[in-house]
Amino acid sequence: MSSDPIYVTRPSLPPLAEFISYLERIWENRILTNNGPFHQKFESALCEYLGVEHLSLFANGTLALVTALQTLRITGEVITTPYSFVATAHSLLWNGIKPVFVDIDPGTCNINPNAIEAAITPETTAIMPVHCYGNPCAVDRIQRIADTYGLKVIYDAAHAFGVRDDGGSVLRHGDLSVISFHATKVFNTFEGGAIVCSDAKTKQRIDYLKNFGFADEVTVMAPGINGKMSEVNAAFGLLQLDYIDMVLERRRVVESAYRDRLSGIKGIRLLPQREDVVGNSSYFPVFVTSDYRGGRDALYERLKAYGVHGRRYFYPLISSMPMYRSMPSAQPGRLPIAEMLSAQVLCLPIYPDLEGARVAEVCEIIEKSHG
Repeated sequence: MSSDPIYVTRPSLPPLAEFISYLERIWENRILTNNGPFHQKFESALCEYLGVEHLSLFANGTLALVTALQTLRITGEVITTPYSFVATAHSLLWNGIKPVFVDIDPGTCNINPNAIEAAITPETTAIMPVHCYGNPCAVDRIQRIADTYGLKVIYDAAHAFGVRDDGGSVLRHGDLSVISFHATKVFNTFEGGAIVCSDAKTKQRIDYLKNFGFADEVTVMAPGINGKMSEVNAAFGLLQLDYIDMVLERRRVVESAYRDRLSGIKGIRLLPQREDVVGNSSYFPVFVTSDYRGGRDALYERLKAYGVHGRRYFYPLISSMPMYRSMPSAQPGRLPIAEMLSAQVLCLPIYPDLEGARVAEVCEIIEKSHG
């Protein structure tokens, strides 16, 4: 086996020489931020690529989540998932909103619609589901619940860049969808994010809020924040779009190799693939059950000993963290599926230039560790 370490992800980068010409144009026009020419081109190009009507760029996905909640004037309680990255729930606390955690579906790792309906109270104003690992949520069922109870839906779609269902981009669902362009994501702009919405009026409010609330030089419309994406990040994103289809195809090749090799190992469960979804292979989680010798943490350490750095993603649950664990919805035993999967999950390395031989090495360690 190779002595070079394999990390859970590695950012895809375009040829540096190609990016130089973009930087030269920024140096020439000296526009670095505030809705510059690259920013405008990137927004338009992303809308076209993703198949959405309106999109507003942000410096990162967390600022986009915080601003999405402000955009819809969300208050009170929001029903969400404990099985996600902390930014999902943190965005609620930053807005003075109470997260209400509900359990997830074992087949998708997404929020369970039945649990959503059971958790609704007079204080509930919205639902914040997560398309976990890029797997689309039960969007139709969630929308029916929202319509019945008069709730808003904001999707944390950080993992869902380029994901499509039968009707097109999954980003079209809900009132707003928030995507991330962080370095670890399928599509990155170093740091970045965006809010997707369906109408120009909502986009205008989002654009005000991410620029301190300014409508013009002397008019402030709302208590906004500085969430703008810089010209350097926008230019980099434009160049990245030239390569994203190749990146997605290479990720699918890696996922397919894992599935072919690991699907028959006792004690290793893989998430099913949906025929009605074009995924993005953003992560490759395996769930290590009690049938696997030593369990998840033993496998995690054994892989690390061979230089393979997986990630227990998502572990621990958000609901177990100090700022959330005293909440009634976070109490042990209330989230049995999320607790079980959090104790089993291990995300294996996946990125475009992960060679087949290295994938085979990872699989061999998993096979031999089981004995």
